[in-house]
Amino acid sequence: MKFLIVGLGNIGSEYASTRHNIGFKVLDALAGASNLFFKSDRYADVCELKHKGKMFILIKPTTYMNLSGNAVRYWMQVEKIPMENVLVVTDDLALPYGKLRMRAQGSDGGHNGLKHITQILASQNYARLRFGISSEFSKGQQIDYVLGEWNDEEKKSLTEHIERAGKAVLSFGLIGVNRAMNEFNTK
Repeated sequence: MKFLIVGLGNIGSEYASTRHNIGFKVLDALAGASNLFFKSDRYADVCELKHKGKMFILIKPTTYMNLSGNAVRYWMQVEKIPMENVLVVTDDLALPYGKLRMRAQGSDGGHNGLKHITQILASQNYARLRFGISSEFSKGQQIDYVLGEWNDEEKKSLTEHIERAGKAVLSFGLIGVNRAMNEFNTK
């Protein structure tokens, strides 16, 4: 059984350590834990992760955040992955730092990456794992905040939160979205 795991972020070294790129960071950690590397391919950097009899196709779209849907649709078609086996990992301003929230479906919550995926797939019925980045910014500073780097306090526990998000991704494939939600949304 195959799963498409989409980590959202922006390409380019200037974005690598930003809050908005947490989707990329979670997938990098998953691949790195298995000594796997991403290769550049159409619309995305791609890596195949085999875990407990399941195949996880990890993609980091190279289309920029607001065009992420193109990569999702393309890789769903190429790998013949149904929508119920798609999980999008993204940042979320509405959640406290490090909190995870998995959902089987839902709105884009104002997130441009999710908005484009929903538009291209003509559906909100795909799972998403939201990683809380909090909303510690002044009015009108949202863009600078999400495209800013983690502060020193956040950096202390970032690796731990990323590893937990990786476990949530694997649980999505191993035990299903509902059980994974029960396990990771409560803490």
